[in-house]
Amino acid sequence: MDMLAKSKVKYIQTLGQKKSRNEGMEFIAEGPKIVKELLETSTAQVTAIYALKDWIEVNKKLLSKQHVVKISSDELQKISQLVTPNLVLAVVKKFDEVVAVQTKGTITLALDNIQDPGNFGTLIRLADWFGIEQIVCAHGCADMYNPKAVQSTMGSIARVKIFYTDLEQWLAEQEDVRLYATAVEGQDITVMKKLTEGIIIIGNESKGIQPGIMKLAQTKITIPKKGKAESLNAAVAAGIVLSHLC
Repeated sequence: MDMLAKSKVKYIQTLGQKKSRNEGMEFIAEGPKIVKELLETSTAQVTAIYALKDWIEVNKKLLSKQHVVKISSDELQKISQLVTPNLVLAVVKKFDEVVAVQTKGTITLALDNIQDPGNFGTLIRLADWFGIEQIVCAHGCADMYNPKAVQSTMGSIARVKIFYTDLEQWLAEQEDVRLYATAVEGQDITVMKKLTEGIIIIGNESKGIQPGIMKLAQTKITIPKKGKAESLNAAVAAGIVLSHLC
């Protein structure tokens, strides 16, 4: 059994914090499914894997070119960000920073201050499911490398471009592409035609879309309500919208 140095344990633990991720330019991913996805994706650079013996044995072929450290369950517990550690943890290089996106001829998802990491990661996974290759995020959105966000993407973080910017200013510059803002009142998405181009804006979990951004949208869209619930979870709402429009 390889010994995990205290300094390495401490470093991996600090990757749960944004400041340390920015300094080290690395993040962590945990669990068999997401680690396997990252290993099989050409855009992801896995720098080290810390895993239990059984997982290593099953995945030998996948690990031929990887730096793998065999660890105990107790050691995995020390470096894991999960309540229940799951067999393997990978340290991964941050992806190249996205500095611009092209919106003509494609569908783009825009997120206005989605602050919950779990919701944020799920939205990345949803985009991947519906073939949306890029997401534009307000600076107030969760960090894409937050461990909870990474877990929620289930590997989609390696396939969807994430661009952080001043969202209102950026949207104001998209003069040639229609903006669709999710709202309480608007066009019924269930009777709308599929989109081939456009920017779909999803608002903050509790406050919705900021007034300044809402004013920029040419089209307000809504999910028809039958019951008495006042609102929907942001990721759930986005999934329903994308299922009808993409």
